[in-house]
Amino acid sequence: MSGDGTTADDDPLQTAVWRLRSRACWADAVALLPTDTPRATLQRAALLVERCLYTERGWEAAEDALRTAEARAHSDEERGAAACERGRLAYTSTLHRVRDRADEARAALGRAAALIPPGAPGRALLDFRRGLLAENLTHSPQAARAAYRRAHAGATAQSDPLLLSCTWRHLAQLALREGELAEARHGFAESLRLREDLGYLIGTAPALVSLAETEPEPEATRLREEAGRLFRLLGGLPTWLAEHLSPPAPGAATA
Repeated sequence: MSGDGTTADDDPLQTAVWRLRSRACWADAVALLPTDTPRATLQRAALLVERCLYTERGWEAAEDALRTAEARAHSDEERGAAACERGRLAYTSTLHRVRDRADEARAALGRAAALIPPGAPGRALLDFRRGLLAENLTHSPQAARAAYRRAHAGATAQSDPLLLSCTWRHLAQLALREGELAEARHGFAESLRLREDLGYLIGTAPALVSLAETEPEPEATRLREEAGRLFRLLGGLPTWLAEHLSPPAPGAATA
């Protein structure tokens, strides 16, 4: 989804959608979009799928919007983008243990890969989502790292700062698990910087918590407290962040 409101050339509609999206107002963002074009229909579906990730609700609305987007897709690019969102929804459902849809996620992302060639718009986002699948469902860190690196290169080439913040964060998480503290700290710090620059509030608290995992006290506590303030400001979103806001127990592993 384009239009993050950071340049003078951004479409005013997309800027308004971005600002609502970044503040966890997905339904309001969807209400601004037209319903008569495949691109807008797909964007509506993507916003509602994203809401599922952060709120763990709204599944039926996301499914309905996605089916509409799939029905209206005509080009390979549109069909590939719809399949990528289908994979994301199935992945999110599995991740949040709503329903195991891992096979559907793999099939949808595989279908998207067949429709979106390397270097095409949308390929970097697809590579990132394939990395998520490898990291969190298949538990294959090597495959995840390779996919994240492809996505990172694509996001850099396409000047996509939001996606770049995501690839920095997940590459850093893999580094942290391997004990590469300095590399992890750098990646988490870059992810946080990009999200703050963009004003991406819904994604800033998770970035703060991730960076706190690599920082000594009292900085770690300060970062978690800042994340907690944002978490409360956004009405307890993302839902899954609450358990990460407290400092680790004495002697507990942090990587």
